[in-house]
Amino acid sequence: MRLEDKIAIVTGGAQGFGRGIVERFVEEGARVMIADLNDEAAQALARRLGPAVRAIACDVSRDADWARLLEETLAAFGRLDIVVNNAGTSHRNRPMLEVEEAEFDRIYAVNVKSIYLSARHCVPVFRRQGAGGVFVQIASTAGVRPRPGLTWYNGTKGAVIVTSRSMAVELAPEKIRVNCINPVAGETPLLATFMGEDTPERRAQFVASIPLGRFSTPRDVANAALFLASDEAAFITGACLEVDGGRCV
Repeated sequence: MRLEDKIAIVTGGAQGFGRGIVERFVEEGARVMIADLNDEAAQALARRLGPAVRAIACDVSRDADWARLLEETLAAFGRLDIVVNNAGTSHRNRPMLEVEEAEFDRIYAVNVKSIYLSARHCVPVFRRQGAGGVFVQIASTAGVRPRPGLTWYNGTKGAVIVTSRSMAVELAPEKIRVNCINPVAGETPLLATFMGEDTPERRAQFVASIPLGRFSTPRDVANAALFLASDEAAFITGACLEVDGGRCV
């Protein structure tokens, strides 16, 4: 059991990559708090996975929701060891000047401000516990090798990567590790948003840019998150691991 007795928060944990991470962590002995806007889906997943999992409705762009998330997690499990910042959103694939200001503000709030809020609330918990801690941020290949049509989303993921590396350096003396995962597009609810429209032609176009010839899966991303969250990665911080089938080569 690679995460035996570890306590994790997974944001956006009710579906897509987040659900895969929750399921994989539980398989490896962790107890998990799912934080998701979709409370119904989050509670259903928690019931399916059993007593090791709890769920809470949470908007990761709101300070008050992070405060409540930490309070509920500590009340349920007594401590915190791992935070997976997986929740994210995007504007639909289209020319950058067609994206409305409200959309721009929302994707930066969910994708970037959430990292700030997670640090603001979780780092003090790690410090009080005195045993370090782990952040795993789900960024994107979009922050490394951006595609046209997703300019403002690409910017948020670039910000996550740079911010996480800076966090890693600043928090390293306290044994708090911070790493990123950069998945290529996968079978998640955001796939159609990334492509603009979900058609066989668009799918073929996307897959053609991935040397290993397929989309990513939640299991692919979950296995990477498991490694970075585990003690096997105890000497790894500030890293960005591409889970992309060679897309960024």
